[in-house]
Amino acid sequence: MKRFIIAVALVVVSLAGSAQNLRANLDESVKPGDNFWQYAVGTWLKNNPLDGEHPMNGGFVDLSELNKKRVNALIMKYAGEKNLPQGSDGQKIGSLYRLYMDTVSRNKMGYEPILPYLNQVRALKTREELLKKMYELDAKGFNTAPFSLYLGLNPFNSSEYIMSADHGGTTLDHEDYAQPNEQQQAVVAATKSLNKDLLKMVGNSDADAERMMQAAWAVEYRIGMKELDQVAQRDPHKTNHIMSWEQLLNDFKGIDYVAYRDALQLPKDIDEVNVGELDALHEVEKVLAETSVEDLKAYMELKIVRTYREYLSDAFEERSFEADKAITGVTEQQPRWKRAVSFLSGMLDETIGKLYVKEYFPESSKQRVYRLVKDLQQALEDRLKENTWMSDSTKAKAIEKLHTMYINVGYPNKWEDMEKFIDIRENENLVENFIRIRVEYRAARIRKNWRKPVDKTIMPFSPQTVNACYAPPFNSINFPAAILQPPFFDPEADYAANYGAIGAVIGHEISHGFDDQGCQFDKDGNLKNWWTEADKAKFDERTKVLADWFSQQEALPGLKVNGEKTLGENIGDNGGIQVAYRAFENRMKQEPLGQLEGFTPAQRFFLAYARMWANNITDEFLAYCVNSDVHSPHIFRVNAALPMIDSWYDAFNIQPTDKMFIPKEKRALVW
Repeated sequence: MKRFIIAVALVVVSLAGSAQNLRANLDESVKPGDNFWQYAVGTWLKNNPLDGEHPMNGGFVDLSELNKKRVNALIMKYAGEKNLPQGSDGQKIGSLYRLYMDTVSRNKMGYEPILPYLNQVRALKTREELLKKMYELDAKGFNTAPFSLYLGLNPFNSSEYIMSADHGGTTLDHEDYAQPNEQQQAVVAATKSLNKDLLKMVGNSDADAERMMQAAWAVEYRIGMKELDQVAQRDPHKTNHIMSWEQLLNDFKGIDYVAYRDALQLPKDIDEVNVGELDALHEVEKVLAETSVEDLKAYMELKIVRTYREYLSDAFEERSFEADKAITGVTEQQPRWKRAVSFLSGMLDETIGKLYVKEYFPESSKQRVYRLVKDLQQALEDRLKENTWMSDSTKAKAIEKLHTMYINVGYPNKWEDMEKFIDIRENENLVENFIRIRVEYRAARIRKNWRKPVDKTIMPFSPQTVNACYAPPFNSINFPAAILQPPFFDPEADYAANYGAIGAVIGHEISHGFDDQGCQFDKDGNLKNWWTEADKAKFDERTKVLADWFSQQEALPGLKVNGEKTLGENIGDNGGIQVAYRAFENRMKQEPLGQLEGFTPAQRFFLAYARMWANNITDEFLAYCVNSDVHSPHIFRVNAALPMIDSWYDAFNIQPTDKMFIPKEKRALVW
């Protein structure tokens, strides 16, 4: 529901251990300079094997599990209340929870909730009928159109809303369709097997399901192969193209955008459109013109089933989980109550977020973290002023952008209050509820925002989300309440640990404003160059050191990290550590710390940072992350990141004979 926000997320994990009892997680048989990851968290890794429910463990998972229990407790206050006023927050939460948890009714219905829509597709005869129905069903949330038109932000003038048009229809990344490696081949095989079985589960014979699956796959394969790869997608100039509405209609005649606009009940006074990937959208035109009606019907039918499988009987969720097992290596499905928490947190994120903040996030924590953010901003300003490779004019603009950043801590300073338009009716099934919510919510958002100034204080995460992000169009940094709690951020902890953990997170997000993508947006969030040509060339030269270095890191035999794809996150880590350490040093000048458990404050800083990324992970999920995620695997966010940090060498007396040693002249120094 917040597609218009371009967010650079950290996908953070919390401290895997207390700020105290520092040695509990260490493997002191390993030298810090040989394998700092193993040294800092080796005992933790040994003592915390994976369970069957998670493909990865660690502090992030621990904190997510804690939050699920907390949100579940909030939901339970309303789960048994059936006489609350219609439209009240409690009624919405309770009714939606009961609908989701009513497995008796859902299993009895099977796929009956989507059968009327499947029959509408099955009855289609002509291409004209099909396209009209494709638009109509897509407007109801069935994802039947392999393209989109939605309210977004103008990247070149982020203070205004604009309609955005792009391709769709794919379920995987471009690289998965190309299938260059074994894991991606496994993802494709599991996806195709799941698709065939889903089609069989809604009444198609084995032979028909096979034919329909192959036809649907051919559609998304054609589009997926025309998509930009993940590296090219990092260039916002390749994914944003402003044109007039008339030009859109002229350049993309193969899509009836007028009919589609009207089906979505979008405003008729659209004058400009931001078009995404041009080649992929042109391929959509060809697909719609060249694919047979029967094959397009197969594609639409599969989309209907895939979109709403979570709202049907247990059989659909269980079959979907079998695909997850093949892709991620998990062996146990999460219990239904956890799935319900995730479902409700997505559908009623702000409603539940308000309750979460009231119960679990005191104002004192908000103010303490806000102070940390200001400390980190000052630290980066210090480092920018000391910068030797950037001209004074670019420095001034960087510092201006730094202090123009909008800071969201815990929860937004102003709630959007869009969920007042959500109407949960317990006498209807989940599918019908979602269809109505989709239509009503889209209409409400248009009414609120069309032709209105953009509110730059919008927070792209709900408070109960364990994550953090930088949003380029808003030039904002965002830290939801769920991550700002022990053991990730501990108000009672030694500040050396807090700067090493949450401080590095804050620094990471601030640094995203100056990574390979963020640096292309100015202080107002507009896609606009503010660099001199010489400064940008020096920046690219310095960041290439990181790209080349991380491309050498081998996650699994034969599978290396893509340093270009992960460059933004690696810049974020590099800058985040540097800036957090400078803030830590500044604080030490005011409030000196001594040793604790035999460790200096500087050592505690880096131990806290390393523990933040402690995790065990299945080989399948590790390979999946390397292929699909813009973040480097956790081990490399320690063992590949820290050798670039001079202060780490000083803290642990790292010597040239140590395995992780990199000569100073070869270390990346960006921010």
